[in-house]
Amino acid sequence: MIARVTLEIALRKEFDYAIPPEFAGQVEVGSRVKVPFGPRQVLGVVTSLLEASTHPNLRPVLKIIGRQSQVTPRVLQLARWIAEYYCCPVEIALKGVLPEAVRKEAEGWRQRLFVSIVPPSGGMPKLTRRQQDAWNVIEEWRELPLQELLRLTGTTAKTVRQLEDLGLVAIRRKVSERDPYAQEHILPTQPLRLNPEQSAALAKIQKAIVAPPSSRLTPHASDSVPAASRTFLLHGVTGSGKTEVYLQAIAHALEQGQGAIVLVPEISLTPQTVERFKARFSSGKLQTLVAVLHSHLSAGERHDEWHKIRQGRARIVIGARSAIFAPVDPLGLIVVDEEHEHSYKQEEAPRYHARDVAVVRGQMEGAVVVLGSATPSLESFYNAQRAKYALLEMPSRVDDQKLPIVRVVDMRKENRKGKGVQIFSQQLKEAITRRLEKAEQVILFLNRRGFSTSLQCPLCGYVAQCPNCSVSLTYHRAALKLLCHVCGHQATVPQVCPQSNCANPAIRYSGLGTQRVEETLGRLFPAARIRRMDSDVLKRKDDYRRILTDFRTGKIDILVGTQMIAKGLHFPNVTLVGIVHADLSLHIADFRAGERTFQLLTQVA
Repeated sequence: MIARVTLEIALRKEFDYAIPPEFAGQVEVGSRVKVPFGPRQVLGVVTSLLEASTHPNLRPVLKIIGRQSQVTPRVLQLARWIAEYYCCPVEIALKGVLPEAVRKEAEGWRQRLFVSIVPPSGGMPKLTRRQQDAWNVIEEWRELPLQELLRLTGTTAKTVRQLEDLGLVAIRRKVSERDPYAQEHILPTQPLRLNPEQSAALAKIQKAIVAPPSSRLTPHASDSVPAASRTFLLHGVTGSGKTEVYLQAIAHALEQGQGAIVLVPEISLTPQTVERFKARFSSGKLQTLVAVLHSHLSAGERHDEWHKIRQGRARIVIGARSAIFAPVDPLGLIVVDEEHEHSYKQEEAPRYHARDVAVVRGQMEGAVVVLGSATPSLESFYNAQRAKYALLEMPSRVDDQKLPIVRVVDMRKENRKGKGVQIFSQQLKEAITRRLEKAEQVILFLNRRGFSTSLQCPLCGYVAQCPNCSVSLTYHRAALKLLCHVCGHQATVPQVCPQSNCANPAIRYSGLGTQRVEETLGRLFPAARIRRMDSDVLKRKDDYRRILTDFRTGKIDILVGTQMIAKGLHFPNVTLVGIVHADLSLHIADFRAGERTFQLLTQVA
């Protein structure tokens, strides 16, 4: 047998290799292999198996990576489509469908020592006090990691080894999976009662899941196959209960023996969102693991979560854009929440858009695709009007809740009243005061981090710019540095104007960012508990979860942040949202600036 292999080198070419007798029956389409290439050895993916090759003297496959094929035939087909549609080598597309932690040659499983109880063959020997304490814990747990046992009992490994010598316990090395939510205690939930709008939308989705697909999409005919019968645009206002529709649609797919993928923008992939999905499917007849894939996971966690999916143990995947390549088989439903989000677009090769790839994968595999948003992208809404997608509308909030009252304040009038440029209007300051008096919470949103947006000389007009990107450097007061938010370039803060013919000591900062908003709030409301949430603050993996938990439990009165606080969150005690410089994003050099500003402001409200 001959294996045709696509290497990890972008050569836009496949190579034939002989399969040695010792690997007979083990190599299949999608297997990752190690092969010789010139004087070196490289990794690749088997894209097809042949009986014969036109090339003589084929070199053999050296090694098979992993116990099962890592790229399923359907994901391989999708990668070929991405390579052709987005004009990139198929090698780059294949790299994109597998997490880096999975692509490595060495197995990435973590092994730990476990202590398990051994039924005593004779009488119980006499134990010391420390041995008895350890034995009591082991008898209760039956099996637990050695490190956990040492932590619970405060004993040493020597004491546990003595119990092993007495024949009471066995110590073995076992694979220990890394679960990012292992420390979370998630309470099971039951399906909620739907209102008529939710019920109507769910009924159409369920009908499409049950119905057999009318056609399959070939990788070259994305525009020629109508998808309206199985692709839905769910247009529901914020708070209309779209997530509950997703959950019940997923339950219906599981009943049909199928899996589901839920795409959520990275910024909305909050612990709150993940816990809601895990809580619904943690028990009951539809119980299954829910795998999570996003950039905040460690490499080991990403490795273990991916393998849960590949082994079929996790039938639901929730994650950011790369989760669209999760090897769920069979796939019955793909949900793209907040489908308008620009973060679904990959900025480096392969430059795919996860929403469009989701629609194509759904057509390839006969899966139902639901695109949900309160503010659909113009192209998706246009596709719905052309009947390319089926439009489902939910125009009212659940439980007849009212949409918020929005007040627009002209800051030019506010600046005329006070001295200098005002950050907050008088109306907003009074509203914050009233909320604090009632022990209610406030969110203030400004989509610009840092303290000041530029450093400018009023005398000569000099503006500190990034030498790489030609954009103004942002002043970060905590670090006392000027930073570029595009490439990360750092510069020291000059004491005088750097221009040799100027050297003006009155160089000043202009504009504002979240740091300055936080500082100003501290002066206006000294008794309030204020926290800022942006990428400058969130340095560790758990910082995001910790701040949101503190806010949810009432430990924070005012939360200041960028767009990461604008989506995927629900806090009942928040009764005021202030948007500082609401028209800021209108002036970004982007032809979608108006559309994105509307979407962002609607989501915050």
